[in-house]
Amino acid sequence: MKKRNTISNTTNALGKMKIFSICVALIFCSNISAQSIDKGAERSKPNIIFILADDLGYGDVGFNGQDKIKTPVLDKMATEGIVFNRHYAGSAVCGPSRASLMTGMHTGNSSVRENPKWTKSGQPVDLSLNDVTVAEELKRADYNTGIIGKWGLSENLNEGAPNLQGFDYFYGFNKHKSAHHYYPETIWENDKLITIEGNVTQDKIGTYSQDLFTDKALAFLDNQTSEKPFFLYLAYTIPHFELTIPEDQKAQYSNLNWPLRKMKMAHYRHDENGHVTYASMVSRLDKDVGRILNKLIEMGVDDNTLVVFTSDNGHEYDNLKDEFFDSNGIYRGKKRDLYEGGLRMPFVARWPNKIKPGSATNHVSAFWDFLPTACDIAGVKPTAKINGMSYLPALTNAENIQKNHDYLYWEFNEKRGPMQALLKDDWKLVHFVNKHYELYNLKNDPSELNEISSQHPDILKQLKAVLQIARTEHPEFPLIKKELKK
Repeated sequence: MKKRNTISNTTNALGKMKIFSICVALIFCSNISAQSIDKGAERSKPNIIFILADDLGYGDVGFNGQDKIKTPVLDKMATEGIVFNRHYAGSAVCGPSRASLMTGMHTGNSSVRENPKWTKSGQPVDLSLNDVTVAEELKRADYNTGIIGKWGLSENLNEGAPNLQGFDYFYGFNKHKSAHHYYPETIWENDKLITIEGNVTQDKIGTYSQDLFTDKALAFLDNQTSEKPFFLYLAYTIPHFELTIPEDQKAQYSNLNWPLRKMKMAHYRHDENGHVTYASMVSRLDKDVGRILNKLIEMGVDDNTLVVFTSDNGHEYDNLKDEFFDSNGIYRGKKRDLYEGGLRMPFVARWPNKIKPGSATNHVSAFWDFLPTACDIAGVKPTAKINGMSYLPALTNAENIQKNHDYLYWEFNEKRGPMQALLKDDWKLVHFVNKHYELYNLKNDPSELNEISSQHPDILKQLKAVLQIARTEHPEFPLIKKELKK
């Protein structure tokens, strides 16, 4: 039997298998009714653009209090749309967070619960043909679908590939390590690995990947017609390490006499001046969001397009012992923490005439809510069992009919892991497995500074019981201490 080890070797066979699986699921799922879509109604379905930053902290944007880094486009989005004050990532690192976003499952039930090498076997786990993604759900409503940027859910280059997960078009990185660099020498376009002429990764020469992604996103939008709605998942890599940006884009921060945080080159080909580079990268991200919004106006589809902006997990750059940007705001922790700084995300959404300008909500939502929200917008029901629930009512200022989660759950097993976290109402439980529990009341102590488990044994007992039922077992992701296998 021929070994399947590349996207091009598997696309046809796996695609047929997936189509068959979906057909069988639709036939036998008694709770899913047949969809009859009128062509006129089809054209009026809202477009959806989901823009994801990489390692951007809650406090890195102006609408959440940032005063050093300029984010005028995102701040204007906040005045024209809605800010979610309590929106949570799927995980404290990117791979499982993105899997949660795509499948509507939290890390206690998802097929991808850690980054590639943090598995029991040391082999990466990707999305499988059994997973049903938001793109596949939207295809049922006849959406054109595209993913541009960092996918990171097809390390094995087979059935996790975006074109086998509901996306009509893909341009970007299948693997995590490739996404670590901003001058890639190769990149995937659908199932072909193409060469980027003139790029030298080690020397940071050639075309900056942010330019590639934004240009491809604008081209994707140019290719849309009024016949079908579209879904674009624009997964930028800024401001993930490595910290680098063309020199001419540092002008607004270069002469501010900020203290030098000197960065060293190794695997990440950092520019030397960390503070200036980081701020410049975030502002560049902001500027490109503006290009996308302007394109929608130019196309005449602005009023019928929901644009969401958020980040995949907490920041990595700012030094918690000597904070300069206060990237986590008032919250404790950063990337790889299950405290609020690792999980609570900046979130802003804009949808003219649907979202009340300048509004905000404290509705508790998470990445696994995006799939049912997109389905709600498109007028279809999720085909698979999921953990998420639609936040469309909160988006559109109809919180009187918004359903709320009983709890949110996370698990994480890198370095200091295994860890679990549970959020129920105002109570937050952080469990260092086989070590200790920490209990916080976020209403009274949003910064998680006062551990109060001894003062509330009844609450501790209740939340510990929920932990026992919040997850299912997975052979590659047991909650036992793991060492990174190289």
